[in-house]
This record gives sequence, structure tokens and C-alpha cells, in this order.
Amino acid sequence: MKKLIIINGPNLNLLGTREPELYGSLSFTEFMKELKGKYPTISIEHYQSNVEGEIINKLQEVGFNYDGIILNAAAYTHTSVGIGDAVKAIKTPVVEVHISNTFSREKIRHQSYISPHTKGIIIGFGLQSYELAIQSFISPS
Repeated sequence: MKKLIIINGPNLNLLGTREPELYGSLSFTEFMKELKGKYPTISIEHYQSNVEGEIINKLQEVGFNYDGIILNAAAYTHTSVGIGDAVKAIKTPVVEVHISNTFSREKIRHQSYISPHTKGIIIGFGLQSYELAIQSFISPS
């Protein structure tokens, strides 16, 4: 069984209530139930933190024994050299995911310190971005 983990950064614990016009009205807990139902043969875990160092610790913890990491570092994507370095240092492939199209937002959101070290990037497809990332780990390359 493939073992994947979704790691979410700051404010993504507020999905479903935070700016629903941008992020939708479904909570991440509800969304995880849907994902697990669609992919019953894959182990999908979820971790969320608003703290940069905790995200780095989690990447280091899972970065050598999982089949894939789906990372939405949220605002840290654009500011954290440390998270980018952690992704570079681990062996597990990482797909960077963003719910909104970061290139249609503020200029600061056009830069990613994570992208250069990832398997790929999925941006702007709402919560479906996570499902597309899962498919990238299960589809033959």
C-alpha cells in the first residue's frame, strides 16, 4: 500500500470558513474523508501546522520512509528558505500544491522557495489540486 502524507501550512486549518470565495466552503477534515473514500487502497495521512519549524520537523520525520509528500506550505512557500532546504534534504518526492492560482494574486506569491526541489507543482485547481497530486504518485510515469 502506498503511503502518502499531506502537509499543510498556516491558516489552512481554517478551510471552509476562511475566504470561501477563494478557498471553498469544505473543511479539510471533510475533504480528507472524501479523499480516503476515493483512494481506499492508499494510506493518506494529514498534518497541519501554523508553525514553520514544525513543518520542517514533519518533513524530516517522514521524508525518508513515505512514498510521497503533498506539501501546501501556504504563505511559507514564498518566505521560507528553511522549508525549501528541508524539501531538498529529504529523499521522499514532494509535490507542491496550492489551492488558489498564486500567480493571479499578490506579486510576493509568485516566488516559491520550495518549487526548485519538488517533483512538480499543482496550482489553482481548488481542493482538486490535492487529488491531482495523489494521482501523480499513483499513475505510471
